[in-house]
Amino acid sequence: MERTLAIIKPDAVERGVTGKILAKIEGDGLKIVAIKMLHMSKGEAEGFYMVHAKRPFFESLTIYMSSLPVIVAVLEGEKAIKKWRDLMGATNPKDASAGTIRKEFAIDIERNSVHGSDSPESASYEIPYFFSNIEIFF
Repeated sequence: MERTLAIIKPDAVERGVTGKILAKIEGDGLKIVAIKMLHMSKGEAEGFYMVHAKRPFFESLTIYMSSLPVIVAVLEGEKAIKKWRDLMGATNPKDASAGTIRKEFAIDIERNSVHGSDSPESASYEIPYFFSNIEIFF
């Protein structure tokens, strides 16, 4: 079984679509093995997105991600990373396929409702950023 991190971003939490997103996750055969709501500080958002520190969108991304609460979750399943990324859809909702979360719920390329680890290496950094081992159920 593989694990990945999922974040339901501030725009989706603010609009009250977290339940619909969680239902899509479970409906796609992914198991939620840890979940919580938190409000990242700007510094915590910068630490999490450090891989993008030199990118032009880093400042606006970290301001946005620390603007309101988010839902963070650990998802588990066969090929969980690919399955979750396919369910999320393209980063730009204009390019996302019908039925994906970003096509249905995203506002724009930055406020695109969800985040997911893009590789096993990313997941191994991202999951412990938000969860200790005792918070993840097996």
